[in-house]
Amino acid sequence: MSVTGSRASPGPRFEVAPWSIALDGLDITHLAHDESVFGLSNGHVGWRGNLDEGDPRGVAGSYLNGVFEEHPMPYAEEGYGYPQSGQTVINVPNGQIIRLMVDDEAFDLRRGELLHHRRNLDFQDGTLHREAEWVSPTDRRIRIESTRIVSFSRRSIAAVRYRVEAVSHEIAVTIQSESLPNEPLPITHSDPRVQELLTAPLVGVDTAVIGTAATLLHRTRESGLSVAVSMDHAVTASGSAQPTLTTEASPDLSRTTVRVVLAPGEHVELVKFVGHEWSATTSSSALRDRAGAAVADARRAGWDRLVDEQRARLDEYWTCADVEVEGEPRLQQAVRYALFQVFQASVRAELRSVPGKGLTGSGYEGHTFWDYEAFVLPVLTSTAPHAAEQALRWRHSTLPHARERAEQLHLRGAAFPWRTIDGRESSGYWPASTAAFHINADIAGAVIHYVRATGDQAFEREAGLEMLVETARLWASLGRWGADGAFHIDGVTGPDEYSAIADDNVYTNLMARQNLRGAVASARRHPEVARSLGVDDSELDDWLRIAAAMSIPFDEIRGVHPQSAGFTDQEPWDFEDTDPDQYLLQDHFPYFDLYRKQVVKQADLVLSLFFSHEAFTAQEKERAFAYYEAITVRDSSLSAAVQAIIAADVGQLDLAYDYLGEAATLDLDDLHENASEGLHIAALAGVWTAITAGFAGMRDTDEGLRFAPRLPERVSRLSFGVRIHGQILRVDVTPTTATYSLKGGPPVTVGHFDDAVELEAGRPVALEIPEAPDVGARPSQPRGREPRPAAEAFGQ
Repeated sequence: MSVTGSRASPGPRFEVAPWSIALDGLDITHLAHDESVFGLSNGHVGWRGNLDEGDPRGVAGSYLNGVFEEHPMPYAEEGYGYPQSGQTVINVPNGQIIRLMVDDEAFDLRRGELLHHRRNLDFQDGTLHREAEWVSPTDRRIRIESTRIVSFSRRSIAAVRYRVEAVSHEIAVTIQSESLPNEPLPITHSDPRVQELLTAPLVGVDTAVIGTAATLLHRTRESGLSVAVSMDHAVTASGSAQPTLTTEASPDLSRTTVRVVLAPGEHVELVKFVGHEWSATTSSSALRDRAGAAVADARRAGWDRLVDEQRARLDEYWTCADVEVEGEPRLQQAVRYALFQVFQASVRAELRSVPGKGLTGSGYEGHTFWDYEAFVLPVLTSTAPHAAEQALRWRHSTLPHARERAEQLHLRGAAFPWRTIDGRESSGYWPASTAAFHINADIAGAVIHYVRATGDQAFEREAGLEMLVETARLWASLGRWGADGAFHIDGVTGPDEYSAIADDNVYTNLMARQNLRGAVASARRHPEVARSLGVDDSELDDWLRIAAAMSIPFDEIRGVHPQSAGFTDQEPWDFEDTDPDQYLLQDHFPYFDLYRKQVVKQADLVLSLFFSHEAFTAQEKERAFAYYEAITVRDSSLSAAVQAIIAADVGQLDLAYDYLGEAATLDLDDLHENASEGLHIAALAGVWTAITAGFAGMRDTDEGLRFAPRLPERVSRLSFGVRIHGQILRVDVTPTTATYSLKGGPPVTVGHFDDAVELEAGRPVALEIPEAPDVGARPSQPRGREPRPAAEAFGQ
């Protein structure tokens, strides 16, 4: 097997299996994509799927959630309220690297002959396993096996087991295990001040070597964050081999060197334990001790225990989270891959955000956006609620920044940032950031859904109510009362990034209405907390009046809701004269032109049909979906899943299935050609939602969960779990029957189409699925922007 630089052949590159994703061979043109796909994380530590030896590689990546460098935000023209500092994720000292020398030849897959190479990411074990067989240029043949883990049970720990076997000759093996700071980011900034800061952001503070353990301490130049990375090793060898170890450290490198002579058939095995800690306030010595203690504890526990702990944590997760799909093997793999990535991006984040790319790459500069609360948190609330709670508590911890930002904008309450790492606004383009006030309602919606799904009254009292109150105050101060007696919110940007600074964006207004009513309900549940926040009955009454009078535009002529006031009167985009090579439109047309035409980048009004489903009749949903299908170009990764949900809702099951295929393979097939920068975590979360809310028809209502399941033709069975107040509800759907099973706890009432069903633990209820009503013709999309057929996406 040779290392190739050619493009991959059409079709799936990765092996299809129900509980893993694997790749045979090595194509260096796809290394950066592979590194994202095979990345490991626990929400605190993230390691891209780089090869153990560090080279060849696409993009180096070793991240700590929340570690960034601060830099000047350059503007052509300054303006009041513009953020003055930007934030960019950086690489922390990279502890993945294990270099290998065979006699005097470096093990480099681009040299010699690669006989075998395979990587396998296991969703049940939570490990990345690698096998290689290589013949050096001097005809020395070796086998290598490595297994990598980023621990879910030990927050700061990542570990690698690396084994080298001599096959054909006696060989002298040298293994150099390293921790390397200031690995380069794939970022070239036009401002030389910013580029300089990001080129070498870490400054050495101290080093420590104790026995075979080494620790590096660094501080970022501008953001002032301290980082400690510690490593230690356990080394064994077979037969008569006698390895020796030496460890050294400098501010630029820590290294443990293992030397051993292996006879044919003998092997040497190194287990590397790496601990990661950071803080903005803790002393460097305390961080050093914490990282070193975590490594020492992991080394005492040993490799096997780490792996057993990982499997146990995933077994617990999959008990509820697993989605079974019969009839489409690649979809089965894709949905489990998506759920695994969402889980590992969040499970140990613990009072930190989850960036748009998770910890799989530096795309979006490591920032968190609205899509975390809107897309990811609903999945975590239903499958791993503790992770959802921690994420919401992180948002609560940033309230001081949000209040300060609201005051700067001359508003009351709190204005959460559009993109951030530490809670401060880090976007310099205000029409698509500051004006996108809907993020505040998205956060409030996540709070409402979490409390309703979990019954977590402690969280609501301690954090949730305060967020609801402060965002409600924002809406009350942001909008205005019109002469028509309605409450209007002017000059805002909705989810669609090809429209900006519009009046009465329907999505924003509906979500603000939910925010206001949710704040009132929460305040009345906890009146003593509300009083401590300065809330009185008069303010609550004001919020209810605003909610009742919220302007929701409707185009009577066309019979649809406009995305924003007047949107359906704007000039349509000329799709027929738009060349297929001109997508993404934002790369070929000025925003000025996009903003004043009827063209939609991503689901906006259609997103309202899902998030605010009770505000629309069935006929309004059907008409709106068809109207916006014709002008939505899906230049965003967030759109396909939402379009799948609403297509299923209006009975267009085949179209919904095509959209699901696109969402499910977005990163695996690199459909947007940017997965090298990291995975799209919100889009991956959308795969679960497209299945549960789309084909199972699950909706969150004031009366509880409601289901209206209908399967597409190529799926013969669908099964998934949802957590409700600590209990697991299992839903099993066939083309004719839906079965609801409660795994424990008190009775729960759910909706099955128009019927209320009371469930008791241990007593499954099977109900018939009504015959589907006739639907109209399949809606059309702009020329060349139809979803990829599911048969192509799933390889059949």
